[in-house]
Amino acid sequence: MKKWIVLLAALPFACTKEANDPAITPAPQTTAISSFDLLQDKLLTPSCATSGCHLSNKDAGFAQHGLVLAKGSSYANLVGVASVNPVALKNSILRVKKFASIESLLFHKLNWDISHHGLANYGAPMPLGGKPLSKGALAFVQRWIDAGAPSTGVVADASLLDDTTPSFVEDANFAPLASPAEEGKTGVQLKVDRFVVPPNFERELFVRRPLNNAAPIYVNRIKLKSRANSHHMVLYDFRSKTSLPALNEVRDLRNLNNSLNLTTVIQMSNHIFLGGGTDPNSDYTFPAGMALELPSNASIDLNPHYFNKTKDNLYGENYVNLYTVPANQVKQVVQMIDFNATGFNLPANKTTTITRDFKFDKPVAVVSLTSHYHARGKLFQIKIKGGARDGEVIYENTDWEHPKVINYDTPILLQAGEGLTSVATYVNDTNKDIGFGLTSEDEMNIIFGYYYER
Repeated sequence: MKKWIVLLAALPFACTKEANDPAITPAPQTTAISSFDLLQDKLLTPSCATSGCHLSNKDAGFAQHGLVLAKGSSYANLVGVASVNPVALKNSILRVKKFASIESLLFHKLNWDISHHGLANYGAPMPLGGKPLSKGALAFVQRWIDAGAPSTGVVADASLLDDTTPSFVEDANFAPLASPAEEGKTGVQLKVDRFVVPPNFERELFVRRPLNNAAPIYVNRIKLKSRANSHHMVLYDFRSKTSLPALNEVRDLRNLNNSLNLTTVIQMSNHIFLGGGTDPNSDYTFPAGMALELPSNASIDLNPHYFNKTKDNLYGENYVNLYTVPANQVKQVVQMIDFNATGFNLPANKTTTITRDFKFDKPVAVVSLTSHYHARGKLFQIKIKGGARDGEVIYENTDWEHPKVINYDTPILLQAGEGLTSVATYVNDTNKDIGFGLTSEDEMNIIFGYYYER
């Protein structure tokens, strides 16, 4: 009898209620949200895939970054994909490299501590106009990448996203750029003093600073340093020196109601590009033996541009170092390209493409290019005119307010009689014809850049 009792006790239904008894119905199993889905929902969608940034290929900046981070698209656009960032391309850094956060541009762009990147400078940190990720969120991204960046599965501790400790406190971490003299070198430092960028506003301003140089100077290197959320920092000379803005006066491009300051817009029409661009922390050195000549008593218009997409005040601050060399060390003086097409007409309610050819009368080497047009400009291309590379597109920009600047590591060599072609496409959505002019209601078509004679 004891043997049967033992056997009954060992059976799975022994001493239990019926399996369909509601009191013992098994609890439903829950599926944990994958690490990538958390990354998408908690970070990418609210901070990156927003209108005007990385939401779609129709965003204003898409032509520059080529990256869409909307849900359903982001994984395929990130993992194992090469970036268009020139420094990342040069260093063979992918947008996301599986098992290697240190070789993933996403991790570098989300890390606001510039010292983390070593000698590499990957441009403005992200999210632009926002605040840095928390320490936990940054660690979550790093662990997801270092675990192989899978599209499914849990590989990073979700509780990290609850850590709200800032990964970077700018006021505590931002340090002035050491001047050329502090580095034991010759040159000039210029500065845009700390200024407020109001909530939900993009602030772009100009300040003309004197170089206080009694004699001409030769600049062979331009180094910039900007606070976070800086979209660009550009240096300008002036085509005409007879009507210049006041020295050291802050001139805003936009009023607080977001309307354009027309006086500033007209002053911009007198600009000639000198340096800088959409990488606000760049460090550019001219080819060996080359330098840019600036005349005595020169001044430079400094043009920083910052985004603020938060509800708090953010701050801008910019430093510019112009490193100089003695005249006897300069073999070639770098000259500025200022190819300006003035005679054109844009018919009302039409899309029009204006093409203009510009030629050099001597053999030259082009080392940098950028463009300038106004709000109705949608695409600006620069092509080579003449020679074996005739018609080759060497520059393209779609953002009229923030034109791309390309510095060519290998100069573009052109013979006498060869040159550059500007191909600018405009959409005139007004009921009147538009032509060349100085205001925001007119249009322009200008190639800026650097070259030297060979």
